[in-house]
Amino acid sequence: MLESLEKAEYQAPTPVQAGLIPRALAGVDVMGQARTGTGKTAAFAIPILERLALDSRLGPQALVMVPTRELAVQVRGEFVKLAHGRRMHTVAVYGGKPIRGQIEKLQRGAEVVVGTPGRVLDHLSRGTLKLENLKCVVLDEADRMLDIGFRPDIEKILRRCPRDRQTLLLSATVPPPVERLAQRYMQNPESMNFSPKEISGDTIEQFYFTVGADRKFGLLERLLAREQPKQAIVFCRTKRGTDKVGLRLSKRLKEVGCIHGDLPQSGRDRVMAGFRDGSIRILVATDVVGRGIDVSGISHIINYDIPQFCDDYVHRVGRTGRMSKQGIAEGVAYTFVTPEEGSELTKIEMRINRMLKRDEFPDYEAVGQPLPPPSQRGPDGTAATFDPNAPPAAPKPPPPQIRAGGRGPRRIRRAL
Repeated sequence: MLESLEKAEYQAPTPVQAGLIPRALAGVDVMGQARTGTGKTAAFAIPILERLALDSRLGPQALVMVPTRELAVQVRGEFVKLAHGRRMHTVAVYGGKPIRGQIEKLQRGAEVVVGTPGRVLDHLSRGTLKLENLKCVVLDEADRMLDIGFRPDIEKILRRCPRDRQTLLLSATVPPPVERLAQRYMQNPESMNFSPKEISGDTIEQFYFTVGADRKFGLLERLLAREQPKQAIVFCRTKRGTDKVGLRLSKRLKEVGCIHGDLPQSGRDRVMAGFRDGSIRILVATDVVGRGIDVSGISHIINYDIPQFCDDYVHRVGRTGRMSKQGIAEGVAYTFVTPEEGSELTKIEMRINRMLKRDEFPDYEAVGQPLPPPSQRGPDGTAATFDPNAPPAAPKPPPPQIRAGGRGPRRIRRAL
């Protein structure tokens, strides 16, 4: 293990590693809270590797569950890196890839399985994944897994694991649903909180722009031209918005990639590989990469759409300011806020206990004239011109009469 750590250039443990590894080696259940970029993966991978019996005939001895496919690939890579020189096999199982290849790898033998809950449950139902000799279960990014609806799958899997297993739960935040899960499926867990009081690190500069929804893209172009980021992630709220921004940006700039949950897995793998090797400089993405993805070269985060939840802001911003080999973390985050989203900005500032600095381009009018009320807008949504000599508008037709029995006219029913 020391040789593996030296080869990986890990010089000293981070706080989460120094606190978690001794307790995990002692075999106790641990619920650890730490923000992203602090070395959580190695914190549970090292004790698991130390306690494994190197015998693939026993079947999987450790199961790691993660929320996204990209994170499954990344965690498997960390296990492979830290197991350098050992005859130890790790298999990643996740959706979007043919299940046949994963079944063949499991049949050849694997001491560690890393996967998303849905695909793990699929293998269990097929009988291709056996958990009889399981020693340890890890729930990584537990809050995110519960956010996206994996709770029923996780509970089904945990109920099929041996009762005398060790359980490690790692999460950036510990809301009540995570606590309830820990109380139900862990044995006297020790709680460890490695999150700093400042949720969003001091080394990350954070700014916001006030901008109209129709002027965001122009602002994005100007910001990228001014900053010239080494690598940047542009976060959008929806898959459709991600596609739209990515397409427009790729027509103006090179080295642009786009990723969201509707892309085929081969496309997602290709984009992430390009982002990791630097051939993609600007990645337009939904929150599918907002958790756990570790790319050390990210210098800028741009929230094109303000996140729906405060915790999502923390995780997005955590993509930059990652721990470097020298222990230095730096980054810049910009958030686009429309005039109607002032309350959401306030909630974020209260959550991170920090005020975001206002930024602007003096020569760019980021906010246009406010829209009139809906009754005074034209068919395109903009202000309608008023002509005093125009004839009065025709009255709206009355709503269709509802016949006895509560059923509308036949044509209305047919339309519905």
